[in-house]
Amino acid sequence: MTVATEKKLDYQVADLSLAEWGRKEIRLAEQEMPGLMAVREEYRAAQPLAGQRVMGSLHMTIQTA
Repeated sequence: MTVATEKKLDYQVADLSLAEWGRKEIRLAEQEMPGLMAVREEYRAAQPLAGQRVMGSLHMTIQTA
């Protein structure tokens, strides 16, 4: 589904019904990851990754489950 905002920014969303679930997950991460939130706050103004594509990978093991 392509969605256009009033500012004419087009983007694709695979399943818009998952938006609230995503917001909940972000709020949880903000509470559970204070170190990440500190980095977020430190670099908020500079935005050193602006315009870049960033990929992450999480390898789950029995110890981290």
